[in-house]
Amino acid sequence: MQDIVWNPWHGCHKISPGCKHCYMYRRDAEFGKDSSIVTKTKNFSLPVMKKRDGSYKIPPQSHVYACMTSDFFLEDADPWRDDIWAMIDQRRDLQFTIITKRISRMRVCLPRDWGEGYNHVRICATCENQSTADARIPHLLALSIKHRSLIHEPMLEAIDIEPYLKTGLIERVICGGESGPESRLCDYAWILQTREQCLKYNVDFIFKQTGRLFKKDSRIYVIPRKIQMSQARKANINLYF
Repeated sequence: MQDIVWNPWHGCHKISPGCKHCYMYRRDAEFGKDSSIVTKTKNFSLPVMKKRDGSYKIPPQSHVYACMTSDFFLEDADPWRDDIWAMIDQRRDLQFTIITKRISRMRVCLPRDWGEGYNHVRICATCENQSTADARIPHLLALSIKHRSLIHEPMLEAIDIEPYLKTGLIERVICGGESGPESRLCDYAWILQTREQCLKYNVDFIFKQTGRLFKKDSRIYVIPRKIQMSQARKANINLYF
């Protein structure tokens, strides 16, 4: 399955501690660009764009990650979202993943035919610490969604998600540290604690990346960006049920 990133709009507003060192803000700053200004991109209609031969630019069975330089449920994008949902509905031959810090807005942003959820759409709530987990996960569980995931990235502290995992509604949990020159520390003990919770309830677990500052046991390592993901894979602690 091919992975595709689809950014129909660019720009966002920081709303919680996980946003403090946002990679998108950092990258835009290098080009003197204001990341708080939200604009449509030239790839707004990417899922339904076609080649000269009439086939879709995104081939069937691809995995599409939506809004990686913004938030799918951002208020600024409300006027455009119906068009986005229509394209997602049209491309049921794709798998879409939507990662959001604004899961509390999802209910008012759904298409009319959402029903029990689109089977080809996965909704991932980002929870970087305990307070954001406790604020966001209840919304994720209360909504009609076919596929639910949690993402602790950047993971800023140990997070107890056991009460939420025991519902059986969460399929996957992803953990990762923070990248960038001002990154905050990620402790391997937090990663392992989350893994144990997932193991207890047969929930898929993925350790995505170490981040730049990574603590293991009593030692703190500075991990170069280019090997943060490979080092996480080498830990060999992912779970698939």
